[in-house]
Amino acid sequence: MDRLELVKRNVEEIVTEEELQELLKKKEAPRAYVGYEPSGKIHMGHVLTVNKLIDLQKAGFKITVLLADVHAYLNKKGTLEEVRKIADYNRRCFIALGLDENKTDFVYGSDFQLGAEYMLNVLKLSRIVTLNRARRSMDEVGRAMDDPTVSQMVYPLMQAVDISMLGVDIAVGGIDQRKIHMLARENLKGLGFDTPICIHTPILLGLDGTKMASSKDNFISVDDTEAEISRKIKKAYCKIGDVEENPILALFRYHIFPRYETIVIERPEKFGGNLIYASYSDMESSFMAEKVHPMDLKNSAAKYINAILDTVRKVLL
Repeated sequence: MDRLELVKRNVEEIVTEEELQELLKKKEAPRAYVGYEPSGKIHMGHVLTVNKLIDLQKAGFKITVLLADVHAYLNKKGTLEEVRKIADYNRRCFIALGLDENKTDFVYGSDFQLGAEYMLNVLKLSRIVTLNRARRSMDEVGRAMDDPTVSQMVYPLMQAVDISMLGVDIAVGGIDQRKIHMLARENLKGLGFDTPICIHTPILLGLDGTKMASSKDNFISVDDTEAEISRKIKKAYCKIGDVEENPILALFRYHIFPRYETIVIERPEKFGGNLIYASYSDMESSFMAEKVHPMDLKNSAAKYINAILDTVRKVLL
């Protein structure tokens, strides 16, 4: 897989691909970043962006991970002390998942976001971004946005300034970050900064086929035990004929195939024996043709996800 293919693998959108191609021509080692708001358990939705950062490292990118403790505080996710502890936990998880510690700059928001230059840029941006625009950009990521606080209106302005102050070429995030990233693209140039390229990954559905939510226990956390993961996957939605909203297929597409050259779906000999796939598309076609049973798919998904997360569990012990 060449450099551009690695960058584009499993992304939902690149804004814009033309700008990305020009960047790759001009820079051998561009810099990309993701900001993670420390606010609880790391689940497979977070791991999807970590996988993209690993792809970018393989493609020669320098990586910055922003552990956005101040953002979490502004979004009512705990005290500064509490979110800093969660940020430390996040860092350990990301490294255990395969992000190269020696090639990744981990930056805490509180280390630079309280400085005079940073805050002046936030204030400058606040003079040109309307209240409605700031609120719309927070719709997908804010807490209690039916009655937002002023701090949540500052949040997207800070995220835009993060991009400029960290000196990155590319902002990476889930598609739920799109409105904030577009705010940055539209306004940073007016402050004298470069316009960032944005790479957006999909949002994973919960294991029951509905929106992921902690109250539903419909997600896989990186610190789940083997038994918990097997239990959750066994109960997961996996209907033949449904590809777009099938969380088990999503685990294979976004988490398993990027880490393994071939996948073995284990089956008893009386049911035809093992199936081996070298690509996600081949496995998906086989599933749609009813050549592989949903339960066989689930059992294999549990085996591979447990293998991927085993390194994380060891680090967290």
